[in-house]
Amino acid sequence: MNRFKIKTACFSLCLAGSLALPTSVLAKDSPALELARQLNQAFIEVADQVSPAVVVIEVQQKTGIKTQGEDLLDMMPPELRRHFEDWTGTRPNGRNRSVPRPRAAYGRGSGIVISVDGYILTNNHVVENADKITIRFKDGKQYEGQVKGTDPESDIAVVKIKATGLTPAKLGDSDKTRVGEFAVAIGAPFDLDYTVTVGHVSAKGRSFEGYDPTTYSDQDFIQTDACINPGNSGGPLVNLYGEVIGINSMIRVNTGIGFAIPINLAIRVKNHLITDGKFVRSWIGVRISELKNFQKYKDLDPSLLPDVEEGVVIDQIEPNGPAAKSSLKPSDVVVAVNGSPVKTSRQLKDLVSTAKVGDTITLDVVRGKKHVAVKINTEAIPGEENASNTRHKGNSEVETTTFGLSVQSLNSDLAKQFEVEATSGVIVTEVEPNSPAADQGIKPGDIITEINRKPVSSVKEFREALKDIDTKRGMIMNLISNGISKFVVLKEGE
Repeated sequence: MNRFKIKTACFSLCLAGSLALPTSVLAKDSPALELARQLNQAFIEVADQVSPAVVVIEVQQKTGIKTQGEDLLDMMPPELRRHFEDWTGTRPNGRNRSVPRPRAAYGRGSGIVISVDGYILTNNHVVENADKITIRFKDGKQYEGQVKGTDPESDIAVVKIKATGLTPAKLGDSDKTRVGEFAVAIGAPFDLDYTVTVGHVSAKGRSFEGYDPTTYSDQDFIQTDACINPGNSGGPLVNLYGEVIGINSMIRVNTGIGFAIPINLAIRVKNHLITDGKFVRSWIGVRISELKNFQKYKDLDPSLLPDVEEGVVIDQIEPNGPAAKSSLKPSDVVVAVNGSPVKTSRQLKDLVSTAKVGDTITLDVVRGKKHVAVKINTEAIPGEENASNTRHKGNSEVETTTFGLSVQSLNSDLAKQFEVEATSGVIVTEVEPNSPAADQGIKPGDIITEINRKPVSSVKEFREALKDIDTKRGMIMNLISNGISKFVVLKEGE
């Protein structure tokens, strides 16, 4: 009996000891810890909610064409390109490449379902030049995709699959997005499908030095520190309401900084791509500045100043442009377009460029102390309509040779870009380092006039002239370089 009592007493002591937990464990969780757990749950719920609308896009590309993402880099000026890196890992140096481009036949990116019947939003640089597109969902289902339209200026594309009953993503309002709010990126970086990363909206309205701020190039990026890598392109940047606020597009090399296209811009573009297959922007032919930053007004007599504090000042009116045919005057301050308020240059550009070509728009203008309405008939940006048609064909007008050079049919836009006087012919747009073309001193901007003494004035004629060339025996190429006519002999491997 004594032994039994001793055992019972020992058991009781052990049980009591096990119940004597530390006070910190027994205490109720602090409000801060509970809030952190709620935030943790919010991220989980956003990922669960949005992921079914995210797709992996696998692309088989045309051989001999620029690899995925490189055309986006080519849109940038040389001084900007060196800061960015695309899916291939090559770094551009000026108009030539410091490393020869791989001719990858396959690529991968991400996309977002935006309708129950199979419309998918992604980046132009993900699907451009694609021979075959495969769309894969998180549940493993796969579909063949067809490009409905692409827009290089905004880097937006729309792909269609034959499917119904899909769950589209919830699209937000990027104009209401606040700097500092949480942002979640979902995509397939480095073949790691449905990767979720978390960060913040670091900045809005980002544009890059080197672009002409007076043009209608679509630059209005959302900057984020949510981790974005190659393969995230085309995927969503999402807020904590599960709303898509941007389309992930670019990264800045080795910095952890990414950029996304605002969803409001993407929506405007995709509407044109779905209905027309392209987006032809309107213009009115003006150069502009924001009133609040307009230094020319700083020391003027107050009686000469407009009676508004925000708006867009008309600096110049282009000759023969739409505005030149209207009553608009330099120094006018635009405060609204078709009734929509205008405070920034970006707003004016967006409202004008998204107007249908040929439509009449009404500008509310402050001229000194007077408020007047100016009507302008919009026109397509010069060269935009033809350029859009060419791009929509998958950039088929680019020809790349075994000699290490790429050419395009010369037009006014390319002539301006490469600062050449001619506006027709075949222009060299790229030369690979250490290639036969580079060894012969050929450079971007050179204009090819003859091959083996046969005139060439288009990419088609250039292609035909190369058909019968024995690359080992070589060919004679006549060209104009820096205004000087000369010829070179090109051979494969030399």
